[in-house]
Amino acid sequence: MPFRSLSNIQDQLNTGSTTAVEVAQLYLDRIAQYNDTLNAFVFIDPEHVLAQAEASDAYRAEHGARPLEGLPIAIKDIFCTQNGPTRCCSNILEGFEAPYDAHVITRLKEAGAVLVGKTNMDEFAMGSSNETSAFGGVQNPWNTDCIPGGSSGGSASAVAAGLTPAALGTDTGGSIRQPAALTGLVGLKPTYGRVSRRGIIAFASSLDQAGPMTRTVKDTAMLTSVMVGHDAGDATSVADAPNFDWLKACENKDMKGLRIGKPKEYFIDGMHTEVRAQVEAALKKCEELGAEIVDISLPHTEYAVAAYYVIAPSEASTNLSRYDAVRFGHRCDKPEDLEDMYARSRDEGFGAEVKRRILTGTFALSSGYYDAYYLKAQQVRTLIINDFKQAFEQVDVIATPTSPIPAFKSGEKTDDPLTMYLSDIFTIAVNLAGLPGLSQPCGFAEDLPVGLQWIAPAWQEDKILNAASAYENATDWHTKSPVKFGGAA
Repeated sequence: MPFRSLSNIQDQLNTGSTTAVEVAQLYLDRIAQYNDTLNAFVFIDPEHVLAQAEASDAYRAEHGARPLEGLPIAIKDIFCTQNGPTRCCSNILEGFEAPYDAHVITRLKEAGAVLVGKTNMDEFAMGSSNETSAFGGVQNPWNTDCIPGGSSGGSASAVAAGLTPAALGTDTGGSIRQPAALTGLVGLKPTYGRVSRRGIIAFASSLDQAGPMTRTVKDTAMLTSVMVGHDAGDATSVADAPNFDWLKACENKDMKGLRIGKPKEYFIDGMHTEVRAQVEAALKKCEELGAEIVDISLPHTEYAVAAYYVIAPSEASTNLSRYDAVRFGHRCDKPEDLEDMYARSRDEGFGAEVKRRILTGTFALSSGYYDAYYLKAQQVRTLIINDFKQAFEQVDVIATPTSPIPAFKSGEKTDDPLTMYLSDIFTIAVNLAGLPGLSQPCGFAEDLPVGLQWIAPAWQEDKILNAASAYENATDWHTKSPVKFGGAA
């Protein structure tokens, strides 16, 4: 059962061949066995997990099953939850316990899910390798010398190692899709505004979006269908967003008539040769399934990383200014005055990468530099949005590699932030344009998973679910799991 899909576990629960308590105990046992190796979870309350499972079994017996009845879901430590701490894996939030649940957490609870615990992440979601966490780095189950990707690395590692069948992540510049790719999972970033951000600790407010990380495309649809919907408490939540039958969108078996765009800017020199070969093979399989591969251009892609690393830190600079040691979180000892309290508390509470981005953003927004940096970056963002609009006049979906390289060794890029930032070169533009993007496994490079990324027009996640499910049905990459943790590679 550890490596079975959500839908498979759901079938077992529905037939009565297992109970929510038995399922929860199985995963709690695996977390106890493997978490010291992976460092995927930063908070677990076994008694609370089992109490949720018992309540789920009782609800099923009396009322029948809700959409996620009894299914265990792990939660990235960026979502506010009333049970246990919410720290965003930062020392600045030491001791903070949220007084309310994030909107997404409320939706999961109402659907009957059992929340397993909080997963490790890059501090304030700032990182591509899950090495900036105040709780230490996370290991990749496929090779524990390697990183699992970031910032949702704990969620990715937990699902890939069979410590939970599914987990929530957030994606600001690729933080769901990139770790999903590097650990052999399916990860979806929905259209910006599709999922409420209320109760998600903010990094960059115009970019952040929550989404699921699972073993199959259908599981991703199951979770997302519960997460979506308008929230009047979030000004960026779109009230009249077009919706569709998420599970029906996963019933596709072929790609007849589908026009898939292949952007030349995403197949670049310097990309790992095996990654390129696996993605090319995946596109060949799509052709066999009836798709037409269309060469397209997204000409402003080369400026996406630069624009992102002005816009995102600028928004982070504003959002993180609320951590002032006055109302909650870490406060330094014996401050001399108010200014000393602010300065020392932030210096002690924030890690190096978070400080770097705050300083970058503050500089970009400062008098005399706003027009040269922030305004210019927003203009580039508009050009990137227009690139996608023009491309979707020619094609239905776009397919690219998710990451230019497989998972790298822990510590390999920590001293070179610019090289680290380039890890997200294929995912960042999707966030800048507010589009939906999905990564799914499509092979291996150096015995490490490779991800295929699907991109669709805004609000048309059904198109990428159609394509991804057809590809998944024709291949077996999603059935692979790391042998070291009891899987079948």
